Amino acid sequence: MYCQICGKGNAEKHHIIFKSQGGKNFLLNYKYLCPDHHRGNISPHKNKQIDIEYKEELQKELEELLTKDHYRLEELINLLGMQKVEAKKTFKHLKQYTEGYNNREIVFRLLGDKFYA
Repeated sequence: MYCQICGKGNAEKHHIIFKSQGGKNFLLNYKYLCPDHHRGNISPHKNKQIDIEYKEELQKELEELLTKDHYRLEELINLLGMQKVEAKKTFKHLKQYTEGYNNREIVFRLLGDKFYA
């Protein structure tokens, strides 16, 4: 893998919403970064502005992806590239309407129960 910022090889997988912040394992929550952009001074772990920028980008991507008002679990698994067990665990506390889960509640949950933008 290559760094999504500078193009260097040997990139590491970074969780945009950190695991400690309730981050989940789904494709959009990953950014591949070289060691400098992952853990160095110009990284989301050491620079709050970069961290927030990545989180705002993720929120925008999720809002652009989830355009319907409601989604069923199987749709979310396919759209987000989540494992079924992870998806069930992630969304088990959301209210399930007749039509499925509400898109704003889904985005909020995937962002670690917080909105950034």
